[in-house]
Amino acid sequence: ADGGTRTLAITGGFVALVDAVRSISGLETTSRPIFRSSVAAVSLGLVNDRLLLDLDYSEDSRAQVDSNIVMTGAGEFVEIQGTAEGRTFTREQFDAQLQLAEAGVKQLRELQREALGADWPNV
Repeated sequence: ADGGTRTLAITGGFVALVDAVRSISGLETTSRPIFRSSVAAVSLGLVNDRLLLDLDYSEDSRAQVDSNIVMTGAGEFVEIQGTAEGRTFTREQFDAQLQLAEAGVKQLRELQREALGADWPNV
């Protein structure tokens, strides 16, 4: 599986998990939060010296650098995975990847909130 498949499984899997937990009777009355934070993931890469988010197959097959970043809703990192596939990359390029990943995860977090409804805590 490519990075997009893995990151989709993480991002969508979190929504499915929350939905499943909410369907268990009695859990909505607990005062203790069940989840510390949301989790979402993005795939990104450097293609022809251009940083791209959510690469398609054509882009992924030509990527010089291929990365997956998993983050919590609080903006903390769960996993950072990056591979130079055609050549090495600089610290500046790595920092740019992290910035783009943070922006992408923020968008996914908003979509997760929309999918889960207004009663989902802001995590």
